[in-house]
Amino acid sequence: MIIQTKRLSLRPLRMEDAPRLRMLAGDYRVARMTGTIPYPYSEEQAGRWIGDVLAGEEGVVFAIEEQGRLIGCAGYRPHDVHHGEIGYWIGKPFWGLGYATEAVGALIAHGFEQDGFDYFLGGHYDDNPASGRVLEKLGFVRNGEEVRYCEARGLEQRTLLYRLTRESVFKQAV
Repeated sequence: MIIQTKRLSLRPLRMEDAPRLRMLAGDYRVARMTGTIPYPYSEEQAGRWIGDVLAGEEGVVFAIEEQGRLIGCAGYRPHDVHHGEIGYWIGKPFWGLGYATEAVGALIAHGFEQDGFDYFLGGHYDDNPASGRVLEKLGFVRNGEEVRYCEARGLEQRTLLYRLTRESVFKQAV
């Protein structure tokens, strides 16, 4: 399945994405803002992760493409039949262009339509306000905080938590 937005395509990952995935996600400035991407990040690790995605072990994950080139990834992991938790990253050369908001907006619409979720959860480390702005632009409301481990940093980091309900999205659309 491919999800098309105005500027982006969200498509299934492919094994041949591993070198570009390693290059973009392996940048410490990107990896340190995610929970699970280690640093340094090898092409072998990227390939294993893609294999896990293709085997259905990582939830629903899409490669984000702009003009045919991979610029990031976005996905969600179903927690139960009622909700999923989103995750996303964009390669550093593509920061500040609105791609995360565009991709995650399409991803959320897909989750509400295809999986029938009632709500999505999201979060970001407290030193990543840009990710918070992405969530807020999409209608997520902050509803707490917790400490989560960051693989790239090798430490626990304060994480701000958000929630977006199907009902609130419907109200925005009306």
